[in-house]
Amino acid sequence: MPQHQPGTDPFVPALAVRGLGLQIGGAQILHDVTLEVAPGEMIGVIGPNGAGKTTLFNLVSGVLRPTAGTVRLAGRDVTGDPVARRARAGLGRTFQTSSVFPRLDVLENVRLAAQTHLGRSLSVLAFPHRGDAATRRAVEHLAEVGLAHRLDVAAGDLSHGDKRKLEIAVLLATDPSVILLDEPMAGVSSSDVPGLSEVIRRLHRSGRTVLMVEHHMDVVLGLVDRVAVMHHGELLAYDTPEAVMADPTVQSAYLGDVA
Repeated sequence: MPQHQPGTDPFVPALAVRGLGLQIGGAQILHDVTLEVAPGEMIGVIGPNGAGKTTLFNLVSGVLRPTAGTVRLAGRDVTGDPVARRARAGLGRTFQTSSVFPRLDVLENVRLAAQTHLGRSLSVLAFPHRGDAATRRAVEHLAEVGLAHRLDVAAGDLSHGDKRKLEIAVLLATDPSVILLDEPMAGVSSSDVPGLSEVIRRLHRSGRTVLMVEHHMDVVLGLVDRVAVMHHGELLAYDTPEAVMADPTVQSAYLGDVA
């Protein structure tokens, strides 16, 4: 985990969630979740189905509005901001289901995202040119995720693992400072997991702040700085992987015999 050094500027978390809650129709979906994420830190969010993991991401990203608490991005209160405004402020997210344009090629998927980020019109009629800034950005990020050799392939023809890599490249084209990955390994074949894990590891090493919901415990424990354990809509534990794995409360609530 990145450490704040004495004598430097006051610490400002990349993401700070305080007292976050969601109540719908009298049902408490999420209750009093508080956590801070340091710039450049990678957090794994785990828990059984229905624990509140995706709800937490929906509140942080603006898909849902909380009924209690606040969300701050690099010190700025974004609790009332819509999804698009949070994205412009540097928050990016992938979803559990694939979100690429299957009939467009790999390059065009990323170029459209880069084109929008650069303030240009979103048009597939503006065909890529070798010297175009959006195309250069797209090629750079496709190389970052290991898809530089598949620029002309239709996105729909990619393996599920490569589609996940493409989604990350699309996200990187918008230059996010904080990235939320919602179950990136969902539906990915076992043979594609190591390559996708390496792409996520490189995101972390590049200095980006990453939060990842993931059920593959071996993936989580091999990548993250800290683990947030959700249970029944509450934050049960938030600590290093070693401390979380040794916590008897976490073991009884979720991990069982995992060691």
